[in-house]
Amino acid sequence: MTPTLLRAWRLPGGGSGKDDRGSVLVIGGARMTPGAALLSGVAALRSGAGRLTLAVAESVAVHLAVALPEAGVLRLPETASGTVKGSSAAAVLAAPVEAADAVLIGPGLDDKDEATALLRGLLKVPAGKQPPAIILDAFALGSLPELAGELGPWAGRLILTPNVTEAGILLGHDAGNLARDVPELAEKYSAVVSCQGVIARPVAAARRAGAAEGGGARASLWEITTGHSGLGTSGSGDVLSGTIAGLRARGTTDAQAACWGTHLHAAAGDRLASRLGALGYLARELTGELPPLMMELSS
Repeated sequence: MTPTLLRAWRLPGGGSGKDDRGSVLVIGGARMTPGAALLSGVAALRSGAGRLTLAVAESVAVHLAVALPEAGVLRLPETASGTVKGSSAAAVLAAPVEAADAVLIGPGLDDKDEATALLRGLLKVPAGKQPPAIILDAFALGSLPELAGELGPWAGRLILTPNVTEAGILLGHDAGNLARDVPELAEKYSAVVSCQGVIARPVAAARRAGAAEGGGARASLWEITTGHSGLGTSGSGDVLSGTIAGLRARGTTDAQAACWGTHLHAAAGDRLASRLGALGYLARELTGELPPLMMELSS
């Protein structure tokens, strides 16, 4: 996947205002890990989303509202330890999920059982006329093997952003060959998958896309040509998933959002490495590189 391909696979325009660029809902942010939801939210806005809502544990909601005044904030029920209480939170989230264009679940969740209860509850939320894309990251990914037989309501609108370890959990075996394993994940979960620079979607989805999708439409597997080892830093994955969510909310397809988002995330790392050094830049610094990179690729 090269800049030339992405230039041929153009992002939607900016429209006349924020309502034309879609709405992102980020669900996560336990008491111990609120920063993950913050990073994802900033990345969603930096990638052009028009509106953002952070749904986080009630004990950190005010703090995040102050840290990111551009976002709306929802308080979610939490356990005594500050974990988002999955079954109770799902009921609170039904209307916000229905109103969003892209829903990112996982950044800052910190308990697998509660994450599973949350996903199970959200799977029961009725799909509206334009059901949102569902992006899963972090602890939300660990729940998928248990829910594999229940994912029907999200079929065809699921984007997964595992790291290599999480990919192995989803597969049930070590992910040692990403060019083979990422497509396997895409088929297994009927999802677009981005894992360490390799992106795949189900072959059937690629066939349906046809010529209408632009430069990358007929492919089912891509690999980025950018990226730096410094991206392996705390919070980097939250920036990636937030970037993909923001692009998807703007009206891209799932595959286009994953390809563009993965490239932008990696290219941002390259730029920071060239200025600051191979190691030591922070995940939050990646977000500031996203707008100029999009401008260059869209010119």
